[in-house]
Amino acid sequence: MHEGLYERPNNGFPARGSIEVIVGSMFSGKTEELMRRLRRAVIARQRVQVFKPLIDTRYSQGDVVSHDRNTLEATAVARPETILLLSSDAQVVGIDEGQFFDTSLVDICLQMADSGIRVVVSGLDMDYERKPFGCMPRLMAVADRVLKVHAICVSCGAPALYSYRLAADREQVLVGAKAEYEPLCRNCYLKRLNRL
Repeated sequence: MHEGLYERPNNGFPARGSIEVIVGSMFSGKTEELMRRLRRAVIARQRVQVFKPLIDTRYSQGDVVSHDRNTLEATAVARPETILLLSSDAQVVGIDEGQFFDTSLVDICLQMADSGIRVVVSGLDMDYERKPFGCMPRLMAVADRVLKVHAICVSCGAPALYSYRLAADREQVLVGAKAEYEPLCRNCYLKRLNRL
């Protein structure tokens, strides 16, 4: 057994772990979809553990909270390795705002899935400059399933792909909500940048 990898009892059956990734722009319903999947797992009487990055304090430190203010109890962690330590009894692990974790999240998710855990991660696939965000591209590459959800463009009502930053801050990581970002389609995004 590799160091850091733990084995789960499988009662003679092969492990059925998986990695599911939910991505999209700000306000696209990523967290809502994560919550929906995790609530269904609870209804199915599966042991569910939910995590979020310590940096995300927008609404609550101890909950995953959607922009519509729906909540799900979660454990805030600073490092992905902590998820591995705290989820040894879980059958399903949910992780919100995956883009805020370092690239070790990919290996942690692989270890959990390989040991039979269903892992569901939501996060931004692109930053406000349309660049791949954090570990999400690598996580999408190793995922069993990827769902890309779209917001509604606030300018024209078309499906929105991009998170346009309203704030002047140029740092890649700016944890925010409606005051800092708005979802835009490709055409409206380019118009805002004066490229159309």
